[in-house]
Amino acid sequence: MSQYPEKTCSIDRLIRHPKLIEAAKSGVKTQQRRDGVYAWPGEGFELDGTAFVVTDLQRERLGDMTDEHAKAEGYPNLESYRALILSMHPGMTWEPEHLVWVHSFKIKQDD
Repeated sequence: MSQYPEKTCSIDRLIRHPKLIEAAKSGVKTQQRRDGVYAWPGEGFELDGTAFVVTDLQRERLGDMTDEHAKAEGYPNLESYRALILSMHPGMTWEPEHLVWVHSFKIKQDD
């Protein structure tokens, strides 16, 4: 995967919170933003017996996020996503220029 940087964490740590796992399994959550690269497109992972495949990996500024992006993260809107992220990371500020990696994924269909 020469077009992507080395991974900074393992794919099994991409989605860990039980509510987010359920949102992914129901098809509501289709993206996960992280500071590092956890997976490359084409890689698979499993959440509670449901198989997923990473479909895309993009670099994005936090300031470019929209309500639609927040919904893809499993939240009703950008403000609720932002509030939760800030509450999970004490001392963090929402910096619009901060770059994150957007991991897009879908439930893997049987071939």
